[in-house]
Amino acid sequence: MKIGLSLSRCMRDILEEKVDIDDVLVIVARTDVDPHDESHWDGLWQGYLYGGMSNPEWAGLEDYEDAMRDILISLYEEGKLHQPRQFKAHPQRMPYYWLECFVPPEEMNPAQQKAWDNYKLITGLSQ
Repeated sequence: MKIGLSLSRCMRDILEEKVDIDDVLVIVARTDVDPHDESHWDGLWQGYLYGGMSNPEWAGLEDYEDAMRDILISLYEEGKLHQPRQFKAHPQRMPYYWLECFVPPEEMNPAQQKAWDNYKLITGLSQ
């Protein structure tokens, strides 16, 4: 499972099948957009491609508007899109944009369990 920290970058990774949308737990977006609202979507699309929000992550995506909107709608409807600006918060841009979530212990394979045990041992030494 993954937590995304950049809507534009994460959507591109999903479009390019670098990340499966089913592996996304949540994306914490720095936007405030309702993908069902035409003016919201148009503002986001135009802004990311051509405007003041021009985003190098969306370069070359001019022909993928429908696919990108479908991704955003899926994230939105599945509750995988958290937009702090709706609550007057302004998250900062991070130099990375995907965080890995740990695997629950009951779903770990032996190698993951060993790595988890070693992690717990090391963090226990630093307390």
